[in-house]
Parts: sequence; C-alpha cells; structure tokens
Amino acid sequence: MRDDRNSAFRDAHTDRDTAQHVPTTPQTQSPTYRLAFADDDFMYRDELRPVRLQLELLKPQLLLDEHNIESTIVLFGGARIPSPANKDTARTKTLADLSSFYDEAREFAQLMTKRSLETGSREFVIATGGGPGVMEAGNKGAHEAGGISIGLSIVLPHEQAPNGYVTPELSFNFHYFAIRKMHFLMRARAICVFPGGFGTMDEMFEALTLIQTGRMERVPFLLFGREFWEKVINWEALADAGTISPEDLDLFRFVDSAQQAAEVIENWEPAPPRDVIPGR
Repeated sequence: MRDDRNSAFRDAHTDRDTAQHVPTTPQTQSPTYRLAFADDDFMYRDELRPVRLQLELLKPQLLLDEHNIESTIVLFGGARIPSPANKDTARTKTLADLSSFYDEAREFAQLMTKRSLETGSREFVIATGGGPGVMEAGNKGAHEAGGISIGLSIVLPHEQAPNGYVTPELSFNFHYFAIRKMHFLMRARAICVFPGGFGTMDEMFEALTLIQTGRMERVPFLLFGREFWEKVINWEALADAGTISPEDLDLFRFVDSAQQAAEVIENWEPAPPRDVIPGR
C-alpha cells in the first residue's frame, strides 16, 4: 500500500516501532499502555465493530484506487462446479453437467480481460469471490489472457486459500459479508451470474434488488444458463403473483455462452435509473 509521509507530524509506523523498544516496567507491560491502533485485543472488542467495518471498507477501496481500477466485470457462481477435467469427481450428475460453465466463465474472463488490457487494466477488470469453481475459472481466464483480476474472499470455517490465479496484490479477505458485497458492486460495469447455490443467489438477489429499487444504476445483468435458472427459480410466477412487476423481468438477460455475454456487454445501451420504487 502506498504510504505518502509528507506530514510534519511523526508517523504512526515510527511510533509503533519505538513503543516496542521502551524499557520493561509494570507500566509499559500493562495492556492500557499499548497504542490503540496496534492493540489487537482492543481492536477486537465488540464496541470497535464500527471501526472494523470502516477499515474493511477502506482497505480494498484505497488499494483498488492505487491500482487505478475504475470498473469491474463481476462473476458470481458456485464454488462446487468442477472443471470439465474433474467432472467425474462431482457429487451429482447435475454438477457434472454444469462443468461446461467452468469453461464458459474462463473464456468469458479471457474476452473481458483482453478488452481490459486495451484500457491499461483500468476498466473491465474481472472480479470474483476468489474461491474455487466458477470463481477460479474467472481468475484463471484473466491470468491466461495476461491481465489482472480481483479476488474478494471471505473467512469461513471451511475456507481454504484463494485460488492461485487471483492477482496477489488484488487478493482481499473479508470478515463482513456486507462490506464484501459492497466492493463487488461499487465498480461493477456488468454482473454475470453462473449456476450456484445459496451464496450465489444471495449475491444475485441483493444486486437485483439494488437495481430494481433504483439504488444502483442499470448495468448488464447476465444469468448464464437459462435452463438452470428457469428450473430453480420460477421468475414468471413472481411476476404473475404481483410480488415483482412484469418489467422487473427485463432487469436481467439469459445467456448461454461467453461470446453471447460479451456481445451483450459490447452493445449495451444504459437505461435510465428507476425513479419510482416498484412493489417487491
């Protein structure tokens, strides 16, 4: 992280290092003597949650700014979807069949990253959740195209290290789901949702809700795999019931291939944001 020390005041790094070499006395060994920002026990207190939330918002924001990243192509999708080479290890036949979307995500990321390179890697940067499955495919495609990509990981009891294709300097780890989802959407130039489970649906519906209610600008919102999405969600039933408006079905498009998705993004004409919050 860039550290511009142009202030006339003594910087925090120096004081932190100095404080580690003071004489050992009962006073200096007391937890109360620790510098607040260097005191883990203090920072982990429940009362400091607002500070930790702000830090988790600021750290990725500052680093992405320092890398001059202005827009992203967000890939949501299941961690359990195997690559075609590993589809025989899938726990269900459906997962094995969905392995084709690993290659579609990989190819799509390659196409977007080639476009990103034309902007000096400022625009159209692939952003995933940093994990396996579809996320790995997205980061892998960007890596193979010679570009950078972002990984926004989350600490989970069973979580492993980020996949090996995330650009190391753009690999982030989060404690708060809410802040992580903000960073997914803050720079989103397009949102691409591949087959997945609860996590994928959570991310998808939150983003759709923000667009539906006018809290986020319209961007290409692409659901990869019409057959999958129409099987697991009865979109028409929601509109027929009146729990969403018929025009809400226009907030997203079904696509089945990387090339088709790239063409939608290439030919996208922004629609105006919604002025009236529809019924949900």
